[in-house]
Amino acid sequence: MSVKGILRAATLALVAFALAGAARAQFVRTPHLNAALVADERAAAPGSTVWVAAVQRIDKGWHTYWRNPGDAGAATTLAWTLPQGWSAGDIVWPAPSRFPLGPIMNYGYAGEVVLAVPVHIPAQAKIGTAAPIRARMEFLVCADVCVPGSADLALTLPIAAANIPEPTWGPKIHQALAEAPARAPLAADFQVRNGRLQLAVAGPLLEGRPVRDAYFFPYDDQLIAQSDPEQLDLGPRGLTIFAGAGPELRKASLPARAAGVLAVDGAAYQIAAPPGPPPPGSSGLGPPRPQASGVLALATAAGLAFLGGVILNLMPCVFPVLAMKAAALARLPERASAGRLQGLAFAAGVVASFLALAAALIGARAAGAAVGWGFQLQSPLIVAVLALIMLAAAFDLSGVFEIGASLQRLGGAGPTDGVAGAALTGALAVVVAAPCTAPLMGPALGWAITQPAVDSLAVFAALGLGFAAPLSLLAFSPALVRRLPRPGAWMVAFRQALAFPMYAAAAWLAWVLARQAGAGALARLLAAAIILAIAATLFGAMQRRQASGKRAAPLAATAGGAAVLALALTGTIGLGATTAAPAAGRAAATAGLAAQAWSPALVETLRAQGRPVFVNFTAAWCVTCQVNERLALATPAVARAFRQANAAYLVADWTRRDPAIARALANQGRIGVPLYLVYDAAGDAPKVLPQLLTPTMVARAVAAAGSPARTG
Repeated sequence: MSVKGILRAATLALVAFALAGAARAQFVRTPHLNAALVADERAAAPGSTVWVAAVQRIDKGWHTYWRNPGDAGAATTLAWTLPQGWSAGDIVWPAPSRFPLGPIMNYGYAGEVVLAVPVHIPAQAKIGTAAPIRARMEFLVCADVCVPGSADLALTLPIAAANIPEPTWGPKIHQALAEAPARAPLAADFQVRNGRLQLAVAGPLLEGRPVRDAYFFPYDDQLIAQSDPEQLDLGPRGLTIFAGAGPELRKASLPARAAGVLAVDGAAYQIAAPPGPPPPGSSGLGPPRPQASGVLALATAAGLAFLGGVILNLMPCVFPVLAMKAAALARLPERASAGRLQGLAFAAGVVASFLALAAALIGARAAGAAVGWGFQLQSPLIVAVLALIMLAAAFDLSGVFEIGASLQRLGGAGPTDGVAGAALTGALAVVVAAPCTAPLMGPALGWAITQPAVDSLAVFAALGLGFAAPLSLLAFSPALVRRLPRPGAWMVAFRQALAFPMYAAAAWLAWVLARQAGAGALARLLAAAIILAIAATLFGAMQRRQASGKRAAPLAATAGGAAVLALALTGTIGLGATTAAPAAGRAAATAGLAAQAWSPALVETLRAQGRPVFVNFTAAWCVTCQVNERLALATPAVARAFRQANAAYLVADWTRRDPAIARALANQGRIGVPLYLVYDAAGDAPKVLPQLLTPTMVARAVAAAGSPARTG
């Protein structure tokens, strides 16, 4: 081995040794909290910036403090000891909570809090070394009494040729950064009248929003009388907060800015309001009205969800499962009782699947994950498994083998097989079709996801009933069933024809996987598909031998082994998916329509330049999104309208999970895609377009957003 090779091997060995020591967070126990220093990278390159976070796990009933602790307390501080040439930035503070204690109001954190700090590594850092990072954290932790504390925290960060993501703490740090208060397209001004601060805020994020709670956390503890309760007045485009004036507002000259964090129903935004008149629409509607009773609100959301589920049957989202629904319809038996049983089984499969997905979604969000409707198809492993399921269903329809029936009973499954098949058809239809949202469905689910679990599940159950209603009601209508063609030889050809949409669905899911996890994952899926085809062929041969009374055990064993091998190969896709480049942020030109990757900051920048903005919240796994993009957006008429209006086209690609996109959807009361927003340059609230687009609709919306009447 050459000297260069020996040095390279030694460097890799040193990095691997350092990684092994850096993999686990070293928590330090102090009175009433545990603390550790963690990073979003397991190794970092010279010249890069890593996020290093001090994590506090605070005992139940205790809390630490925000940058402005309120009327009492002290903010957590970090004193860094870094290698020469390294530098650390400021703490990115998460949104605080209120901790009232008698006549005083404090701001801080309970449970687990991640205080992230950017740390810059100089370009001169030597690859193959391990850099020690130390921070002395001083804090005040309080319950009924307060205890000052400190902890000496440390981690070792290897220096490598390229950054290596940290799989455990990296996502938590990035989630904390995504959820931290950020600048938003909100206009804010303040006045002082009658000894009180009037902070007026308006903008698209607040227009028409049913605000229940809003609070202003000032950065300066002398700005307001924090112990005085804040009052709220709503407006058609925003809100106004009234708070007692503090010493800074009682001076002869007002401060240049009233800066802080505005918390609105769980969302948080940075506010820097200059003195001035309130923006239009920031008041006039009075304080938040008492909400409709829980029963009334739940009934309204459930009704909208049911209607949305019915409409979902007409959306392009269901294209991949039309073959399954058509096959289920053709298999309805002539006996009314058996038909009703299968209709109930289909509905049960649909509702149970919606409830299972909803429970998983609620649990993931409760655990802090920024996920939304369709989250199941954001996993490359689940996409790969679904592709193989679709392929297996296509093989069954093509007659390669039979599921739940012998070859002598084509289309004539017995009652038990029919019930199980109907339930499985309903379940698979939900998994594939549910990621997209239909009209009325989006607002209902957006409301449901913010409610207690019981109410949320009730709304999702109503959605499932609506989705299942057409087929299930047909099964309960003997007159309609009798109008269907009688079972016979035609069903063989019909069934084989239905296989081709299933092959298309498998190909579509393979394309989604390639977008998510790259060519390597696609190659493994194709290999697994070939093995599955072998297994299906062997299984069909086994069934034919059994039907003729011949021994088929060797074929059965071989088919089973091939199926297991296909699944095992598919399982490796999940292991490699974390290293693949995410699809989020990719944007390509379409029919002359130049696209840019969406970000809230880019929207604000473009609007400040006087340009209208069209934002397409989409995903590769959303069939409705793809149909709209090809039939409505990728047209010369739309491209011409964008050029004439000097409009920007932004794509928010949610194919892989993205907390920023999830938060943007939540700000619009949505938890899924598609969503289309058209911003004008005048600062008005964005116009929300329907979920099914036409070229004329898009062109008119863009032209209106760019017209002088709107922007002048």
